[in-house]
Amino acid sequence: MSRLTTLSIKQLSRKFDEKSICPKELTIKTFSRIKEDNKKLNVFTALTEDHAIRKAGESAMRINDGKKLPLDGILVSVKDNFCTKSVPTTCASKMLKNFTPTYNATVYDKLEKAGAILVGKTNLDEFGMGSGCIDSIFGSSKNFWSEDYNNPRICGGSSGGSATSVAAGFCMASLGSDTGGSTRNPASYCGVVGFKPTYGLLSRHGLIPLVNSMDVPGILTKSVDDCLQIFNTIAGPDKLDSTTIKKPFNPIELLKQIDFKNLKVGIPREYNCEGLTSEVLEAWTKMADFLEENGAQIHEISMPYTTSSIFVYSILNQCEVSSNFSRYDGIEYGHRADDETSTENLYAKTRAEGFNNVVKNRIFAGNYFLLRKNYDKYFLKALKVRRLVSDDFSKAFKNVDLLLTPTTLSDAPLLNEFVKNHNRDQCAVQDFCTCPANMAGIPSITIPVKLSSNKLPISLQLMGPNFSEQLLFSTAKFIEDSVDFLSNYHKM
Repeated sequence: MSRLTTLSIKQLSRKFDEKSICPKELTIKTFSRIKEDNKKLNVFTALTEDHAIRKAGESAMRINDGKKLPLDGILVSVKDNFCTKSVPTTCASKMLKNFTPTYNATVYDKLEKAGAILVGKTNLDEFGMGSGCIDSIFGSSKNFWSEDYNNPRICGGSSGGSATSVAAGFCMASLGSDTGGSTRNPASYCGVVGFKPTYGLLSRHGLIPLVNSMDVPGILTKSVDDCLQIFNTIAGPDKLDSTTIKKPFNPIELLKQIDFKNLKVGIPREYNCEGLTSEVLEAWTKMADFLEENGAQIHEISMPYTTSSIFVYSILNQCEVSSNFSRYDGIEYGHRADDETSTENLYAKTRAEGFNNVVKNRIFAGNYFLLRKNYDKYFLKALKVRRLVSDDFSKAFKNVDLLLTPTTLSDAPLLNEFVKNHNRDQCAVQDFCTCPANMAGIPSITIPVKLSSNKLPISLQLMGPNFSEQLLFSTAKFIEDSVDFLSNYHKM
């Protein structure tokens, strides 16, 4: 098999049972292709070939012995800001370049215990600060759909490596993180499914924090069915993470049939914003019409604080970053500068050497917002507006069941143009439709629906109230089956 993208997790698992594919043979062949294609895509910060082949052998033995685990033989990748025991976790930063954890993040631990096989850690913007996967000490990752790898498209960020690893068929699923759209943004650009759960359904233990109040693990797969299977595997309470929902998690099953006559879908007019391309708008409009033709009630609604969300997100993000990143002082772990003249100089030089300019700027800005003289003016006011953003969703979901919006404002930009227009500015533009869900903590899923005139993926986003994952997945599955975007992989 040349590409995993032609099979779902269930289909591949069935072939393991039938002995038509051996997990070890598949893993060896996949690494052969990874090592060749990764030269042009730059997806991975570290490959785990020896580990993967050994685990594949263990999967094969369990399958032969009739003791198969749910994800035996399934190849996965993990964003390089999740702790993985004995495998470097760098956050694509010089600060953690030599950091090797002694434990696994809970979500990865659950995958491994279910039989999944890690192929490698994926590239990201340094510490997850970006929407292009270009600010990494390992260099920029490139979009699998690029027509010219000498003038490539961005793969989105910050989980760009994870999205590309799935799109390129290097694995069946990948873990990303989503603070303001960092799973859904690259999923949109790379033509894969990207899912952000209700805050608290997935453990954040072992996810190196960026913004504690918004960070959530995300899932990237090529299909809704695969995404749901991974979600059911890793969801649930965790005694190591006090922010997880305490009650037991019951695996979700797709609705056999959606009651479209009673399904109310909201179309927020504020998401038709400046910079939204005509092709994305057309895809959004046609999907709303399609759902209406199938019986859904379509309602245009207003969410007035959406336009404030990106500014509020930026302030709160920078405030939490400045607090979280005080731990990187050169004393306990991470990079340590060669300066013993004083503790203060050691701190300063360590941080100057260890962080790139994007990270430094966010720390500086966050410290400024948190100054006593600025605290009420910026931080407290941003918290109040965040509440208003959340209230927008609460009011909307009293009248509609789901929201349908764009995910990104365009197809994937050219990398050179993205860099020229400054990554920080692009974050404010490209995360416009995704960051409100993080501030409200609600679940959201993005699904590719068509190719643009540039032959690049265009995706749409569904959002629902807290714990509406079953309806989200079921509606996303209906859309996926209707548009049949997966057939595009078979043509490549």
